[in-house]
This record gives sequence, structure tokens and C-alpha cells, in this order.
Amino acid sequence: MGLPEISITFSSLAVSAVERSQRGIVALILRDATKTTPEMMYSAASDVSAADWTAGNLQFIKDAFMGTPYKVLVVRGAVNDEDYNDQLSRLSAKRFNYLAIPGIAADDVMEIASWIKTQRILNKKTFKAVLPNVDADYEGIVNFATGGIVVGERTCSASEYTARIAGILAGLPLERSATYYELAEVSAITESANPDADIDDGKLILINDDESIKIGRAVNSLTTLVAGKGDDWMKIKIIEGHDLVQDDIRTTFNNNYVGKVVNSYDNQVLFLTSVNAYLRDLEGIVLDAAAVNAVSVDVAAQRSAWASIGTDVSALTDDDIKRKAFQSQVFLSGSLKFLDAMEDLQFKAFV
Repeated sequence: MGLPEISITFSSLAVSAVERSQRGIVALILRDATKTTPEMMYSAASDVSAADWTAGNLQFIKDAFMGTPYKVLVVRGAVNDEDYNDQLSRLSAKRFNYLAIPGIAADDVMEIASWIKTQRILNKKTFKAVLPNVDADYEGIVNFATGGIVVGERTCSASEYTARIAGILAGLPLERSATYYELAEVSAITESANPDADIDDGKLILINDDESIKIGRAVNSLTTLVAGKGDDWMKIKIIEGHDLVQDDIRTTFNNNYVGKVVNSYDNQVLFLTSVNAYLRDLEGIVLDAAAVNAVSVDVAAQRSAWASIGTDVSALTDDDIKRKAFQSQVFLSGSLKFLDAMEDLQFKAFV
């Protein structure tokens, strides 16, 4: 196991980054008694049999596919279920990008938000969810807050339209934002009385712009900024970039290093070299080429690890610590600058 194979893996991931980003997976939880099949994975709307779902749930699946995601995973719940625990348990072992539960009741929304937070923080999953009218204050939750959405002869609540929004977000390439994404099928909405304030409050809303309905600024529900989370963390596009890089590095490490390579400084250097080449390949697409995008051994964390088991590290230089691999752990740190989309213009004309 050496540098070439890992470099090829990372190079392939970088080349396919944009393609993969616009082919995300939507997960839907639908309460439906039509059949007993617990879950179905669909690659296209044409794969869905009308006999498998109620008319309303069939429409939600079609709504998700309008955004051209890679696949739609539908997990079935019983109509009399009191919670979503069984469906969430099944989803925890799956791979998906955005979860939506069209028709979810207001009382159940925080349960789903809490589950997403747990999966992202404790289990290091990159799951995200589109939920209606939820003050989650978290980058992995999109708070969709527009109702009265008229589509043909039906009028959708925010809850019922989450499948459509999830499909859009899963189908967008990393090189563009959902901001001002036009919803041609929508003829009317209940308009926000104060769109700017809603967006500042972490709400994803629809707006009426020049007689067409569009998504407003593509923000997630994060509103409280803390150390390490600047205002760019409020952008759906930025978090997509974070999740892509995290998934690629972790998956490649798990598949090619865990249990297969001894934890020496030399092997860490090989891994770091490949990761940094991957990051350079993402510049101009996901990362800002004008910034320094690189990772290295986290000297402070490695020094602390040795000290925690009683090793006297006071006389060791940073270079000494860097070369002193700790047990089975690989400590990395670095700096990445993710590219946002053009969304704001200030124009001064002089005549």
C-alpha cells in the first residue's frame, strides 16, 4: 500500500466532485399502508409503481424527482405510527444526502432535527434534512418556511413541499447555489411579510420575483455563530462542500488505510500528500484557489495525546512530535476556504 493507489483514488474523487454533488440521494419517510415493503430505492420517477403508494405519497416521490437527484430512497412507516424511530433506525445505516418527511406534523419536527444533529455530531454522518418551520439553529437542518404553495390544482403547506426542496438541493452541482432557483410549477405562494428578516432568522423561503417564484437566499437554519463557525456556515452550498470533502477523505481512509497500514510518520506523510493533492484538484470548483488549502499533522493534538498517557513531551520540538505517531490515531488539521456562489451585487455608476 503506497502513494500511487491512494493518489489515483483521490484524483478520481476530485475529478468527479461536481458530478457526484449534483447526483445526491434524497431519503423520504412516508406513512403508507398500501404495501408492506419497508423501503424502496428508485432511480427515476418512472420506476415508481402507482400501486405501491397512495396518490398523495406518489406525488411526494415525483416532487423529489423533479430536482433530478441521483436516487430517491423511500422508507415506509405505518399510518398509525406514533413516532419515526423505526424508519430513522433503518436510515442510520443508509447513505443519503437530504431527508424530507412531507406531511410531518409540527410536534414531530424537533425529533427529526435532534436525530440529524446526533448523526452528524456523534456518528460523523453527513446527513441533512429539510424540515418545515423548525427553529433548529443548525447547519445540517434546512428550515423551510413558506406555505400556501399553489402547484396546479393543489395547494401545499411547507411540510408537504419539503420533498421538492430536498430534491432540488440533492440535484444541484457544487458550482451553483439554490439561491434564486426558479420553481416554474408554482403559480402562487403565501409571501413573507419581511423576507430579509426571515432569511436572517435562518429560514429558507420562496419569493415572488418579477412574476416568477424562486427560492430566496439558500440558507440553512444556523443563526448562532460561535468560534469556528462563521457566517459562511449559514449557506447550504458551503455545507455541501464541507460534507463532500469530509466524506471523500474519511471514506478513502477507511477503505485504504484502516487495518491495512502501520501508523508511522512516513505513512502519514504519504496520506497527507494524497489528501493535499486532492484538495488542490478541488480548487476553482469547491475550494478557493487564491487561498492555502492544505492539511498537516495536528502537532498540538498529538502532543496532548502523548501527554495524556504520562509521556514527558516538554523537551520535544514540534518536529519531534510530528514524527512521533501516537498509537493507532492519525491527527490532522488544516485550513480550507470554500467557494460560495455569486449572490450579491454592489454597482456604482459614474456619469
